[in-house]
Amino acid sequence: MLKGIPEILSPELLKVLCEMGHSDRIVIADGNFPVESMGKNCKVVRLDGHGVPEILDAILTVIPLDTYVEKPVTLMEVMKGDTVGTPVIWNTYREIVAKHDERGADAVGNIERFAFYDEAKTAYCIIATGEKAVYANVMLQKGVVIN
Repeated sequence: MLKGIPEILSPELLKVLCEMGHSDRIVIADGNFPVESMGKNCKVVRLDGHGVPEILDAILTVIPLDTYVEKPVTLMEVMKGDTVGTPVIWNTYREIVAKHDERGADAVGNIERFAFYDEAKTAYCIIATGEKAVYANVMLQKGVVIN
C-alpha cells in the first residue's frame, strides 16, 4: 500500500500513468464503450465495478491536465436524434475537473461520437469501467508535472 494514492488506482494503472508523457491521452470508458476493439493498439486496463467519476477524480489527483491545449478533457457528444438528452454525469465531470484544474469547466470540450472513437484508437490507454450512464466516456490529455 502507498500513502496519499487513491486506493482505486491499481498498480497496473499507476504504472500506465507513470509511463505516460506530456500530451499522451487516456480514455475512461463507460460500460458500453467498445474497449477491446478500440484498444487494439494501446494499453487496456480493466476497472470493472467502478464508475467513471471516482476514477476520473483519482486520476486527476496524480496527473495534471495539459495546459498547452484549450480543452484537455474531451467528452463524446450525444448523437443527433438520440433521445437521452444531455447526460447528467457531465456536470459531475465538470465539478471534478474544476476541483483539480483552475480552468474548471472551460477545460472540458466535446467531440462527435465517431471522432471520439478515432481519437480513442490513438490513446495511450483505455480504462474499462462498469459505468452504467450513457455517453459517459471521457478522454484526458496529460500535462507536464512540475514540482
